[in-house]
Amino acid sequence: MSTVYVENARLQWEDGYRRLRERAGDRPVYLDLMAQVDRLLDELNRRVGQTFTLEELAAAYRDAERWLLEVVAPGAGAVDVGLVEDAAFHLYARGAVDYTP
Repeated sequence: MSTVYVENARLQWEDGYRRLRERAGDRPVYLDLMAQVDRLLDELNRRVGQTFTLEELAAAYRDAERWLLEVVAPGAGAVDVGLVEDAAFHLYARGAVDYTP
């Protein structure tokens, strides 16, 4: 996987997290979003594990379209699946062995 792909994914993740924080003013919506993010973080822990690199996480991101909707389906209450996905990956990336802010 290319470094460019990993860096582009990180930019998307950061943008999703920024959009999540912008929703903090609408507490009910924000709490719903955070519940979905938490669900996805649990799934990332299961799929990626606790020891991983950003490249491994980016590979999971590339593959997420195959399993994401099973975890945070719009019908299950996800308000904005793309935002939830990107914010969760951003938060999870902080645990990568090669993470740098």
